[in-house]
Amino acid sequence: MVTADDIARIEVLAELDTELREQLARAAADLTLLPGEYAVLEGGEQALFGLLAGRIEAVKTTEGVETVVGERQPGAIFGEVPITLGAVFPVGFRAAEESRVLRIDARSYHAVASVHPALVEQVGTLAAHRMSGPRGLQGIAANPPPPRAVVVGERFDPDCAEIRHFLDNNQITFVWVRPDEPDATERWGGPLPARADWPALRAVDGEAVARPTLRGVAELLELATEPQHDEYDVLIIGAGPSGLAAAVYGASEGLSVVVVERHAPGGQAGTSSRIENYLGFPSGVSGDELARRALEQARRLGAEILVTRSIDRIDPDTREVHLDGKDVLRARTIIVACGVTWRRLGIKADRLAGKGVIYGIVRSEAATTHGLDVHIVGAGNSAGQAAMFLSSHARSVTIICRGERLQKSMSQYLIDQLRTRENIDVFFHREIVAVLGEDSLEAIEVRDNRTDETSTRPSDALFIMIGADAETAWLPPEIALDDHGYVRTGADAQASGMWPLARDPYLLETSVPGIFACGDVRLGPVKRVAAAVGEGSMAIAFVHQYLRELDAVAAPG
Repeated sequence: MVTADDIARIEVLAELDTELREQLARAAADLTLLPGEYAVLEGGEQALFGLLAGRIEAVKTTEGVETVVGERQPGAIFGEVPITLGAVFPVGFRAAEESRVLRIDARSYHAVASVHPALVEQVGTLAAHRMSGPRGLQGIAANPPPPRAVVVGERFDPDCAEIRHFLDNNQITFVWVRPDEPDATERWGGPLPARADWPALRAVDGEAVARPTLRGVAELLELATEPQHDEYDVLIIGAGPSGLAAAVYGASEGLSVVVVERHAPGGQAGTSSRIENYLGFPSGVSGDELARRALEQARRLGAEILVTRSIDRIDPDTREVHLDGKDVLRARTIIVACGVTWRRLGIKADRLAGKGVIYGIVRSEAATTHGLDVHIVGAGNSAGQAAMFLSSHARSVTIICRGERLQKSMSQYLIDQLRTRENIDVFFHREIVAVLGEDSLEAIEVRDNRTDETSTRPSDALFIMIGADAETAWLPPEIALDDHGYVRTGADAQASGMWPLARDPYLLETSVPGIFACGDVRLGPVKRVAAAVGEGSMAIAFVHQYLRELDAVAAPG
């Protein structure tokens, strides 16, 4: 318990009179931190902390890499910047050794500050000092860490596009060097690799690889690709919103968790330029930012996240999961959260994939459309978000919609936003019947589905967002699917006639006991990020129930 004498040990609070110190003592939380434990994370809500014993480090996290940017000794405070500016913590604070810290919430601080103005002046002076100078926040902002990778490759090289998308989705900062740029040699850091070696990637430490696989890129940049153990309580397939939510809740509740992701965390939601209707983000949040936060949270809580690993097969009897590369993991429970993939356009559009035809969108693509005329096929929220994002770069953005209005499939807030951009147009009752170009996209043929008339429109880029399909043919036949490949759970699993137990399956349990499904891959009417996150957390609750069943059966007597 914090006392008035403890308050007096904090330098900026020592001059308060006894009554005010006692008022703060009654409101202050008394925290004991072990080495490595955080008093507050980067992005945490404003509060004022005082260090009573031990040593605290200020830590800035960039792309999962932690850098110590300062420290506090007993008697010092931290949190003066957010409490002064009314902002969140720009860095995190963790114990470098066992430490005792007092925490004063913003309301209690301001109540005392209102009757002791000198406290505001002292704390504000400290905040100004923390923000200035080479080791302050201004110094951190002025000297950002270098990009973790440099990629050289042509715009219309599908392999180069795949690497760029992979880096984007894994939140890896990189520089893309186009060989025809006048400063290409300078940006690459020396003579460019031979054309036959494009795309090439160089890590920040100088090691370079030519025409790397995504697994090679991941290993070069030290992303996790190998499991640390042979057996886990929960194995989660897919690192989209539902999979990451399950990882966060599972790891936080003491389960050993591994997530296997064949590409990069975030799923389809990770490609959304802005999600405006996600609870708790009044100004909206980009898909990759949401994925970054979830990924960081899952890792901090102890979940393993493996990327560029695919699953060859699952043995439903032994819960053995066979990964590519012949690794075999055993899990007490499995959660299928592999999401869905973009539906293909057909009309032989894939021959120009990566050469002007793009499925979905990642942030690095926006810069490639500067001053160009681009088209989007689709009429859902993803298409609307992409149009808004691209309109800040492209000369014109045209949405191709085969229906008569957007209201059937797009949220009203997005429709209203589209109307505010003069360079966004929507063509209704239109369908693309051909993509034209040899080495790259040059034009599209568009048909009016009312008159059957076709017209040719020049196009520099075509973004395809026409819905998604479940790719679940790899699942064992014991897991019941519907006619479209979506996984049946709960009552739907029981109705399939494949459920083997006397008890009913749990809501998110498949036709195989102990194997669950959540998110877009599950048969269900709601395909929203919030629903996927909710299902991921709910799946862990059912995992606990199932594990209790196993333990009860295994218990002697």
